[in-house]
Amino acid sequence: MKAQGGSLLGHITGFLTRTTSEEREKIEHELPFVVMIFTLMAASGVSPYESWKKMRKLTFLPTFRKEADEVVRQVEVLGKDPLTVMYMRAEKTNSKLYRNFLGGFISSVRSGGKIVDYMRSELKVIFELRHNALTRSVEKIATLVEAYTVMLIVVLCTYILFVVFSATNVMDVLSQSSLSISPIMSYLIAFLFMPVLSLIFIMVAHNMQRSAFENLHDLYKKAAIIIIAVGAVLIAFVMVPSLAEAMKPVGLPEIVTIGLVVASVLPAIQYYKIAKVNYNAEDSIPSFIRDVTESQKIGLSPEKSIIQATKRKDYGPFSKFLELMRSQIEWGVPLRKTFSNIRREIRSWFVTLNFAMMVETVEVGGNSTEPLEILSEYSEKERELQINRRGLLRPYIVLAFIWSILIAVTTTIVSLTTYMMTTVVTTSLSEVAFVAMQDQLRMFSVGIILQCWISGFFIGKISEGNFGAGFQYAALLTATAYLSLIASQQLLSGMFGISMAG
Repeated sequence: MKAQGGSLLGHITGFLTRTTSEEREKIEHELPFVVMIFTLMAASGVSPYESWKKMRKLTFLPTFRKEADEVVRQVEVLGKDPLTVMYMRAEKTNSKLYRNFLGGFISSVRSGGKIVDYMRSELKVIFELRHNALTRSVEKIATLVEAYTVMLIVVLCTYILFVVFSATNVMDVLSQSSLSISPIMSYLIAFLFMPVLSLIFIMVAHNMQRSAFENLHDLYKKAAIIIIAVGAVLIAFVMVPSLAEAMKPVGLPEIVTIGLVVASVLPAIQYYKIAKVNYNAEDSIPSFIRDVTESQKIGLSPEKSIIQATKRKDYGPFSKFLELMRSQIEWGVPLRKTFSNIRREIRSWFVTLNFAMMVETVEVGGNSTEPLEILSEYSEKERELQINRRGLLRPYIVLAFIWSILIAVTTTIVSLTTYMMTTVVTTSLSEVAFVAMQDQLRMFSVGIILQCWISGFFIGKISEGNFGAGFQYAALLTATAYLSLIASQQLLSGMFGISMAG
């Protein structure tokens, strides 16, 4: 009983620890932008408590939206002083960064210091910490990719082991002993063990890397329907005898490659269109805010500054959203409503956040240029951080193509070389055994193609933070693996004088 109680306590403790860690990560992910909003509001003359009330409207900061709801509830319902509530929230939070921010803010107010100066210094510190955190996250992702590569090497060795067994009469020898090795084991490794391991790595990457785009559920739903349909067709080709017989002239690896590429291409095209618009918007939004800031410096009103900034011609696909904004403002549509209309089309969290902060700043700041200057400066810094981060992760995309080619070519080389060495040593290998070796190589080829397809989603997750990016990599890696298999088989079979047909 004591052991069971200790085990239960350990599970509860582990669950609470994970929950606490996840909550801290959410807080610290949103904190730099929350401090930015507080800084902009302070520079515009808004009191800290009013800033908390405005925070309740920001749906794209869900963690701090709940925090703002709790602060406002305790002030307005329970009648507590705002500073007292903030002190209590500082005591309760498990994020050291958030605790330090609230503690410093309370001290600054009580000592009569200038809130804007404190906010600006805190904002600078937090963004430096964010830069360090992004650098560490790239290092963690690099470690994960290295671990994934090691796993693939181990699997490659396992593939080679079973290819050797299937390509020689060693299988016959082992089948007569107590160390019998069945081809079913190789199928389990290729079609169950390997995909499960890859999915585990994908889930780890999912927890480490956040998507830059919000609400890709429509893309995933369409992709799921296509993948399920293609999967059903592939299973039918394998399981239904008449279809399997009709498939023989084409070949199972070819059918699987075509199916997986088709399942990936349509979602990949849709994601490409989404990514093209949103990445262009991310590139353009700092320049747009800078243009609004400079226009306001020469004395234009906030609305006229925005209209003037939207007339710039080098924003690319983002221009159509700015033209929509300009036309709505000219027709008298409120700026907040205009932002809501654009947000339905833009999925980038970075763009949404900057637009929202610009709207809040313009609405409360009037003709003051200091808040917009702060927003412009840190919007440019954040964009630079994201560009550098993606640049650091780009080499791992190349690595994915290298390991796809390596697995395909090495498996083929070992299989055919082992078969040739066996025929040199002994002539007892029958035609039936040769056909069995072909069947094994064909099934291993399918397993390699499937593994490379799954690896595409791992690469998409670590490179761009979402599975939508994985469809293009999945299609490319699948085609790369298939072409590598065909090229290596044709080259080596020609060298050895082996006919791989049929």
